[in-house]
Formats: sequence, structure tokens, C-alpha cells
Amino acid sequence: MAGHGEKLSRNQEKAIAALLSNTSIPGAAKEVGIGERTLWRWLQIESFQRAYRDARGQVVRQAVAQVQNTMSEAVSTLREIMTNSEAPASARVTAARAIIDMGIKAVEIEDLEARVADIEKLIKEKKL
Repeated sequence: MAGHGEKLSRNQEKAIAALLSNTSIPGAAKEVGIGERTLWRWLQIESFQRAYRDARGQVVRQAVAQVQNTMSEAVSTLREIMTNSEAPASARVTAARAIIDMGIKAVEIEDLEARVADIEKLIKEKKL
């Protein structure tokens, strides 16, 4: 397993899945039916680390996508609470603050994205 791009064994693929679904290395090793030492050794191999990191990234991206899919519903709920005159004042203020915070963060992110794009453009131009 020394070469770049080398394929993982079936047990190594199972181990990555087990690492994603277990809270401990012993639990993951037990699920796959391998020794803890074996799993620890695999975690030191660059190609295994890379595959595990990629798998974790996919899990995070899927979770973020799920959160994004519920954003408009969450904002609608906040708006509903904020504008409901029968809701407690504290709930209305909390909802208003959340909406304001989201708006400010969105502007900050857009600004940072533009600045990073400008920097990347400058770097690219200097390399040419």
C-alpha cells in the first residue's frame, strides 16, 4: 500500500464506513472484525488517511446540504414568531436578532468571497 492512488481493500473500505458511524476506534474495529492495532496501522497509511478524510468531507457536505434545504423554512418560522404580536416579547426579540445576525453574516460572507476571488485573480495574473 505504498503507491499513490492504490486501491483500498474491502476491509479498509468497511473500516472507513465503520469509523464514520462509530464514536471510537475500538468500536469501528469490532464492527469490521479486525484488531484495533490493524485499524491504528491503517490510519497511519497516507492513502487510507486520504480516503477517510474524503469520506468525512462527503458526510459533512451532505449534512450541510440538509441544513441548507431547511433554511427557508427556518427563516419563515423566525419571521412568523417575530411578527406575531401574541408571541412573548422575548421570543420576538430573539427571532429578530437571529434574522439580523443571519443578514449580517451573509453580507460578510459575500464580501469575503469577493475579496478571495480578487486575491486569487491577482495570484493567477502574477503566475502568467
